[in-house]
Amino acid sequence: MKGLLLKDWYMIQKYCRSYILITAVIIGISLANGENLFFTFYPCMLCGMIPVTLLGYDERSGWMQYSGTMPYAKEQIVSEKYLIGVLVQLTMLLVTGIAQATKMMIAGDFVLGKLAVLMLLMLVVSMLASSIPLPFIFKLGVEKGRTAYYVMIGFVCGASVLATSFFRSQLGIEIKPNLVLAILAVVGVGACALSWRMAITFYKKREIQ
Repeated sequence: MKGLLLKDWYMIQKYCRSYILITAVIIGISLANGENLFFTFYPCMLCGMIPVTLLGYDERSGWMQYSGTMPYAKEQIVSEKYLIGVLVQLTMLLVTGIAQATKMMIAGDFVLGKLAVLMLLMLVVSMLASSIPLPFIFKLGVEKGRTAYYVMIGFVCGASVLATSFFRSQLGIEIKPNLVLAILAVVGVGACALSWRMAITFYKKREIQ
């Protein structure tokens, strides 16, 4: 597992450096435009793309076939992609949370409950953004599994619209995390776990050509 993580870390450094610039620009836009939470959630969606991008390079380079000659079980290969995705997502969640907290403090309207709700929503979006496409990509391959990726984009767009409406309706009111959001967070984590099990099952049955 450590070797797989190291391989993907090197691949991220080589092929995903543009994500850092894109993320910085999007976070800047989200800080300047607080009315639309799409730009706040977009970095989460971008993180969900990283395991998919890595799988795409694995397929094109022939790594998927080559990995069959190495002492790695298919379950380990799938689990590593989910783990690298979770690590990137948590890092992005921390960076975005710090940026939003700084924005609130500068504007003089910092409310811990409001920040907690926003972080909770980003966690749910982040988990679902990668959970939706990965099982289908492990089953069908990156090219054939793109439909699930487009569904994921639609989900993030819809979630941002709903979240924007929610925050607008709470202007001037101290927002606190509630049971519904806590349940959504559990659903997000549960969906990730279910997606992981589905991906393992699909990938074990897939014949790599």
